[in-house]
Amino acid sequence: MTTGALIQIQSRDGFAFDAYRVAPTGPRKGGVIVIQEIFGLSDHIKEMAERFGAAGYEAIAPSMYDRAERGFIVQPPDVAANMQRGVALAMGNGPDNAMNDIGAVFDLLAKSGKVCITGYCYGGTMSWLAGSRIDGLAAASCYYGGNIPQMVGLKPKCPTICHFGAKDAHIPLVGAVDKIEAAHPDIPVYIYDAGHGFARKQSTDYDAASDKLAFERTLELFGAS
Repeated sequence: MTTGALIQIQSRDGFAFDAYRVAPTGPRKGGVIVIQEIFGLSDHIKEMAERFGAAGYEAIAPSMYDRAERGFIVQPPDVAANMQRGVALAMGNGPDNAMNDIGAVFDLLAKSGKVCITGYCYGGTMSWLAGSRIDGLAAASCYYGGNIPQMVGLKPKCPTICHFGAKDAHIPLVGAVDKIEAAHPDIPVYIYDAGHGFARKQSTDYDAASDKLAFERTLELFGAS
């Protein structure tokens, strides 16, 4: 059961895009930007936004590909068949469009207090990039961002943590994750006994224990920031 609703937000460059918003349950603790995988505003991303809402945060998940294909959504059972299209949309969107859209969500949420960011796969990388480029973010929690090792030259401006699976076939611990640890020894990099996408229910790599622990660590970071 979904609890949020689609809204429209004007990007920092003037483009209007869709976003999924969930109101906080109880006293508002802050805002959370939830960045999708390459599969759009899927049930997984909506559920994550709802989890933050239930934890007391106003959560907004922007639809990141609206410039190229508005409403592009791939549900968890169909990710393999749509991987190539999702990758193409992510690459075509580029970092500047992404930061303009994420920045607009930040601007909206910041009117009511602190703003944190999290994201998954593509969204994990975008969370790292946003933490480095968008002023004012309170914290960033990056889930299995495959391109973060190529961005280790960037320094997040806010408290940041990273989550990776030890069994991730796409992001090796040696040659990728270790680059982040070496370049940023002050940033906690958590390794889980799981594969890629361990926080996505209905995924073959979903791991409930890892998902639970990573979410607890994320809430702890956001609460302390």
